[in-house]
Amino acid sequence: MWLLLEKEGMMEVNITIIGAGAVGGYFGARLHDAGANVTFLVREKRKKQLDEDGLNVTSVNGDTYLKEPNVVTNASDIEACDLLILSVKGYHLDGIYPQLEVLVNKGAKILPLLNGMEHYEVLEKKVGQEAVIGGLCFIISTLDKGHIVHTSKQHDLIFGPLKESQRALCKKLAMILEQANVNFTCTDEIQNEIWNKYAFITAYSGVTTASRLEIGAIRKQKETLTLYKEVAEEMRQLAEAYGVNLGGDQFLQSIEEKSFQFPEYATSSMHQDFRKGLPLELDSLQGGALRMAESKGLKLPIIKTLYGLLKPFESGHA
Repeated sequence: MWLLLEKEGMMEVNITIIGAGAVGGYFGARLHDAGANVTFLVREKRKKQLDEDGLNVTSVNGDTYLKEPNVVTNASDIEACDLLILSVKGYHLDGIYPQLEVLVNKGAKILPLLNGMEHYEVLEKKVGQEAVIGGLCFIISTLDKGHIVHTSKQHDLIFGPLKESQRALCKKLAMILEQANVNFTCTDEIQNEIWNKYAFITAYSGVTTASRLEIGAIRKQKETLTLYKEVAEEMRQLAEAYGVNLGGDQFLQSIEEKSFQFPEYATSSMHQDFRKGLPLELDSLQGGALRMAESKGLKLPIIKTLYGLLKPFESGHA
């Protein structure tokens, strides 16, 4: 009975999701289904959409529908927030700092699911190191007329404390996720996990978007698959320059194996945004890698080439 009461107490976490798009909307819906108290903090246009249509998730892992999700447009309207899951695009980060500060002042800790690496330093400067937990996700999903479409078995959430004071909240989140229809890992090795994801997504997004190809076509062509692995190798060298050992041949082998785990038609979110004529997360991913490399005196020639090829499309195109 004591263990049961402890678990029930651990479940009492107020979660705010900033961004109810393909990532935040998906994980927010799964957390809601698991019994968590979830609030979506969104812009006016998205709120109107959710108020009218609800939050609809079509997924290979099982559909779900929130008829009346809890949606607000102002952080001041949220009474209590223990955990803030940040799932916006990197280029939207500047516009939401005032909202973040309101919730952090109410005691919230931030779990960022953004692509890239530099946002950790930026967030810690804005709200303090104690408020920023380490996190990332692996998911292939997109928005179709406001509805979330999840097209691969992967829906993985990985998180862990960057400071000892965050450990209790991470444990609470893990207990909630045990009841949720997602895969999750709570780890003390979160820095290594973040760098692994950054290396993978920089290669995956850069090569799929620059080539205009889905992963199936890339892995079928030996030379193109080799290019993909060479980008990953540059990212491995970058991680090493920052004191993180991703491994040598074993890391590159895992990158190649991961490319064969996706359906043939799968592609990166950056490539999906490119197809839709939307802005690209180029500055957060490839641009961030180049800036971080420059500060260490490191050259990343292939990533620099991909960056140059995609730069004209960074702000979107018709």
